[in-house]
Amino acid sequence: METLLHLIAVYGLLVVFVSVFLDQGGIPVPAYPPIILTAALAVDRGDSVWPILIVSTLAAVMADWLWFVGGRRLGAKLLRLMCRLSLSPDSCVLMTRGVYSRWGAPSLIVAKFIPGFAAVATTLAGETGTRTGRFLFYDGIGALLWSGLAVALGAIFHEAVNSVLEQLEDLGRFALPAILILIAVFVLWKLWRRQMFLRQLRMARITPMELRQLIDEGTSPLILDVRPEPMRNASGWIPGAVFVRTLGEAELLPRDEVVVYCDCPNEASAAVLARELNKHGFKRVRPLAGGFEGWRSEGNQVAFE
Repeated sequence: METLLHLIAVYGLLVVFVSVFLDQGGIPVPAYPPIILTAALAVDRGDSVWPILIVSTLAAVMADWLWFVGGRRLGAKLLRLMCRLSLSPDSCVLMTRGVYSRWGAPSLIVAKFIPGFAAVATTLAGETGTRTGRFLFYDGIGALLWSGLAVALGAIFHEAVNSVLEQLEDLGRFALPAILILIAVFVLWKLWRRQMFLRQLRMARITPMELRQLIDEGTSPLILDVRPEPMRNASGWIPGAVFVRTLGEAELLPRDEVVVYCDCPNEASAAVLARELNKHGFKRVRPLAGGFEGWRSEGNQVAFE
């Protein structure tokens, strides 16, 4: 435990920078505990907490900038990769896209306070062509508020933090393993949530061939496109598809047979909306297997206007 405290005391700003950068970069490393601990120790020593706030904010903005640049250059490919690797796949589906589509760059102010939303939102900012200055302005405000809350907690409750440290010190050599176990439990919990989410998405799909047959026979179902509008405009859409961002918009279009498609792993966005439509009385709703890419890869017709 003494080694950990010495590390924080000597390299506190570096620890804060690395933990925040990794956390905001998508790696499940808790960032708030190091910030709170470093701020609490700084108050006890009579040091200023401003350097901690600045370093934490800078690390968050730098990590977000990488997501922003990646979204601008790779677009949907990066989003698909994020959803495959994310421990919070629910952040990669319809809700996140709908929030950003509605509020745009200002949503970055609160993005960090919503688990799993920050990295997706910054990537969407790049993918949708948000101006660099506008992105940095709102993202900087969000990073400052997020970091400021952690620093404030450490400064205000520094006595409580000291009490926790004393209890950890009583554990002696078992303190560090205890901390590592807590981190491992956190990661395992996120993995469990991911598996539960993916299990919920298991439902019948319709293949591109089956959908094409329905269209050719003149019995085309209601086709809902839940992708971001810039992606839809760039790549085209299935003829006759209706663009929707939220469940509320989809409910305005009742139909016995509905097909929902997106462009994400496991058809996550489409499956989430399909399940919600089932709950709201739609009789037969199926995600399109393979999404839009599956449709296009089989040589089916794509509309642009």
